[in-house]
Amino acid sequence: MQIAIVLYDRFTALDAIGPYQVLSALPGADVVFAAERPGPMGLVSDEEGRLIVSAEAALSDVPRPDIVVVPGGPGQRDQMADGPLHAWLRDADQTSTWTTSVCTGSLILAAAGLLTGRRATSYWMAVDQLAKFGATPVTERVVFDGKYVTAAGVSSGIDMALALAGRIAGDRTAQAIQLGIEYDPQPPYDAGSPDRAPADLVTALRARSRLTLTAAPSPSRPRERKKPTAPRTRPHPANSHTGRSPARWSTRAPPGSSRQAGRRTRSPRRRPCRESATRSGPRSR
Repeated sequence: MQIAIVLYDRFTALDAIGPYQVLSALPGADVVFAAERPGPMGLVSDEEGRLIVSAEAALSDVPRPDIVVVPGGPGQRDQMADGPLHAWLRDADQTSTWTTSVCTGSLILAAAGLLTGRRATSYWMAVDQLAKFGATPVTERVVFDGKYVTAAGVSSGIDMALALAGRIAGDRTAQAIQLGIEYDPQPPYDAGSPDRAPADLVTALRARSRLTLTAAPSPSRPRERKKPTAPRTRPHPANSHTGRSPARWSTRAPPGSSRQAGRRTRSPRRRPCRESATRSGPRSR
């Protein structure tokens, strides 16, 4: 039984490693980490860029897996456009026994057209995005719809894998796996759901994560062409500390005076910078 866990840059580590820890314990399991670029040169990092995983196989090396697992993470945004991963998912789905996802990995499945008309879940801040791709959003931890199994956020991938293990190998085997990894969650806080977490904490996380959890990258705005500007003049040595040429000013004689009649008004000698700025007023920046 071949299990293909898809990797891509900036995936969430537990989304992939949680199901791996459970499903690899199934009798006859052959777990393969697959990415577009495999081998030592196909290093894939988690969302923090600190955990580096080397995918041992290319997607094309795993054409007919029995189980497909698609993790989520911030890098999911870069996997929403139709491309090699979507094509592979559609092909693998034709023969897979189970097609699964964790967290925002369900958005990738939905964007590939595999969840149309099906019930599915996702990370709590992204679950509503499923409707854009024809799926029916469900706020449950693990959702089965035919052979499609979607898990909510991050840690729920362990629950999904255990539930799947029970379907494949029976309850007793799944219980043995659970006991083997001592999966007995007793969190010190009851804040693992937006329904129970403090309201201000929910608001803060939404504000911080809204831009990274959209279903697809925002379309780039066309760059505005800069208006041509006049060439910059070389600053006068006297004003080198400001980068501006010294201000020019002139005085005019009162109308009717001897200087006004027939004589051109002359500008006085250049004044020091301080005096020029005082007479001409502050320059606007």
